Order: sequence, then C-alpha cells, then structure tokens
Amino acid sequence: MELSIITLTNIPAFHRFFLLTIVILTALSNNVNGRHKIQHTWETVEYSAINCRTHSAYLTDFGGIGDGTTLNTNAFRTAVDHLSQFQSDGGSLLYVPAGKWLTGSFNLTSHFTLYLDKDAVLLASQDENDYPVIAPLPSYGRGRDAEGGRFISLIFGTNLTDVVITGENGTIDGQGHQWWDKFHKGELKFTRPYLIEIMHSDNIQISSLTLVNSPSWNVHPIYSSNIIIQGITILAPVRSPNTDGINPDSCINTRIEDCYIVSGDDCIAVKSGWDEYGVAFGMPTKQLAIRRITCISPTSATIALGSEMSGGIQDVRAEDIVAINTESAVRIKTAVGRGGYVKDIYVRGMTMKTMKYVFWMTGDYGSHPDNNYDPNALPVIENINYRDMVAENVTIGGKLAGISGDPFTGICISNVTIEMAPKAKKLFWNCTDISGISSGVVPQPCDLLPDQKTEYVSPCNFPTE
Repeated sequence: MELSIITLTNIPAFHRFFLLTIVILTALSNNVNGRHKIQHTWETVEYSAINCRTHSAYLTDFGGIGDGTTLNTNAFRTAVDHLSQFQSDGGSLLYVPAGKWLTGSFNLTSHFTLYLDKDAVLLASQDENDYPVIAPLPSYGRGRDAEGGRFISLIFGTNLTDVVITGENGTIDGQGHQWWDKFHKGELKFTRPYLIEIMHSDNIQISSLTLVNSPSWNVHPIYSSNIIIQGITILAPVRSPNTDGINPDSCINTRIEDCYIVSGDDCIAVKSGWDEYGVAFGMPTKQLAIRRITCISPTSATIALGSEMSGGIQDVRAEDIVAINTESAVRIKTAVGRGGYVKDIYVRGMTMKTMKYVFWMTGDYGSHPDNNYDPNALPVIENINYRDMVAENVTIGGKLAGISGDPFTGICISNVTIEMAPKAKKLFWNCTDISGISSGVVPQPCDLLPDQKTEYVSPCNFPTE
C-alpha cells in the first residue's frame, strides 16, 4: 500500500518548511481560500518538512510486526534499502504505523523521510549483538565510555543529503536501563549507542518526536551542516549517566528550537572534538541558534559549551530559555591541552528557577582521552555575552575560573537579576583569571567584572542578523 503525498506550500529556502499532507491511499484536493482542503474517509496527516517525497511505503510492507516482541531490524533495513532506489526520483518516505516496533540499529538513505505515527513506538533492542561496532570518531580518538570502538546508534546515517526524521510525536524508546547498569558496573567493552546519529551529512531535519531512556546521548549530529532540530521531547531519569539531550558536534548552521528536555546530563552540549584529535581534525561548530528550550537537569547544564571543544565553537546564539532545577545555565567547560576556542557567544532571555550556578566557566575540567595531548595547547575563550536574565533560588551566582596565564576575556553580563536561595553560599561570586564588564546585575558581580552603570553603557551584544 502506498501513501499519497501532497505538497501544500513550496518554499525553497532551507530554513523554511514544506507543509505536507499524507493521505492513506488516494485523496481529492480542492483549493479553498488559497489552501488545499483534503477530504477522505480515512485519515490525513499534516507535517512540516524541508522536502516532500514522491515515493512512500509502510514498514509492514517489508514484514514489520509491531507487537513489541518481534525483532524488526531486517524490516527496517530492507525497507530503507528498497526505498534508496528513489533517491534521484523524488525521494521516499517510510511510514511507521501504530504499534511497538522492536529493532536493532538501521541506517538511513538520502532524500528520505522516516515518519512515525502518533501511536508508533520504536523499541531499541537491548541486545549488544544488534548494534555493530564501528570505529571511534576521528575528532575524539577513542570512545567516550571505553577505549576503541563504539556501538553504532539506533538510527544512523553517514554521507547523506536531505534526511527527515519526524512524526506525530511518535516515540523512540532506547530502553537504556540495561546499558546504564553495564556502565555503572564497568562491564562495557565499547561506547554505548546513541538514539540518533547523523555524520558527514547536509540538510537534516529531526522534529516532532519523543525520545525516552536513551542508552547515552539522544541526538548527535556530527561533521554535518544545515540542521534543524525542532519540537523534540527528550525524557530520561535525572540520575541516568550521560543521557545528554542534543549534542551538535563539529556542525555548521544548526537550529535547535521548541524542545523540552529532562536529562541526566547536559540538555544541550555543543562540541567539536577532544584534545589533540579535535585539534588535528579542525572542524568547528559555528552558526548555532538555540531558541525556546525548557531544561530540567539537576546535575548538569542547560547549555554546555565543551568540554570537547578542540575544533572550536563560534557564533552561538541562545534565547528564550527556561531552566528548572538545573545545575547551571550556560556552562563553558575546557582545560589545558584542549586548544581550540569558544568565542562570540550570545545569550539573552533566560528564566531560571532553582539553580546551583547561574554563570559557570571552568578552565580545569580535565578528562583527557589519553596522555598524548599538548600541554601548551591553551583554549581561547573570548567575547561571551549574557543579558536579560532572571533567576530565583540560586546557590551561587557565578563561578568563573579561567586558566592562569590564559584568562577568559571579553565577558559581558547585563540586566540580570538573581534571587539568592535561603542557604546560598557566602561567596556568591567567585572569579579568577577572567576579565570583562557588567551593568545592571543584582547582586553585583565580582571585581573582575566591574559595573559600568546602565546609564553609560549599552546592554551586552546580541546580533540581530
């Protein structure tokens, strides 16, 4: 059975969407007041996507059984393999209907959409044999959990163009408890799989999904460009290990927006390689926009820059962010031996409730892949801007620690009001090896961020382009 796909709006620019309608079997389309009206006795589904597709199929056409116990890895792999023949003929869509679809890892293809019905649940297999071991990332030099290789992600793709992973808020369940137990017991021989990883690819959309209980990181675009991550709900126990939400890694031109994340680690972690491996690979993350994110993570950051940032991080713009019961707001993590840079960071419009830190910068994070890093590779941290922020029930206003002989410079904080917790630290601001300015910040920051008086200085920068 095929699906008919009807384009409602055709806007060619990458950062705009087509509005698509999927209609079971066939449909009649009438133009009413400039919009198409679809009538059918079955169902219609509208969704936004960067491209429409000419060909489509159901997972059940390839033997898929959604009973929660039958393994569907071969069904997914066969379906993608079959639909890959349409890459140059309008692309293809694989529709995953309602049901519980147990599966191991499978790869995607170019000019392809994976679409999950609102009642579809992908259940990740807990059997290590369902995840082939692949080489370490070249910008990391080793796995994150263990030296050597790593288990491939549940949904994986490399060297792709024009890929959409979306749905009606369908669910991908990583069933991570078994992986977390192995991690805590030191039983892992390879790094845990992620839920979604896309490598060396261009024009990627991941949207309108719920991701739960990932074995490790949830969404990991790496060495890629032109990425939209939108309308994602990510849920994991707040004590689960390394369940980062979204980790753009050595990526260019990425937009993350309208996401809700509860995590055992950083809600969003911006990365670009680890020590000498990241320096040699030399691919930064830049041109990253983060908007309208809600984060809960009692032991980690709302947005972390690093600690693996050896390829550089530049031009990050974050606004309209809500952090609740989260360890820190925007944290910069680096160390001697990292090299690279974090610069041109712009944050505005954050609302925070129950925080350990509002501002946190760390120059001694450590955590090296091996002992071969260059001790003279010092990171450059400069032009960091925070403005228009409100926080309540805060233990420490700021802990800003640069590196001796390598200070963090150009820090600007303006129009920030912090309400101290009843048991706040007596030293509410702690600053070393940094320089910058402040204006309109309550309580007043440390002496290394002198108050410029709001009547004499403009707010910290936030580019309008």
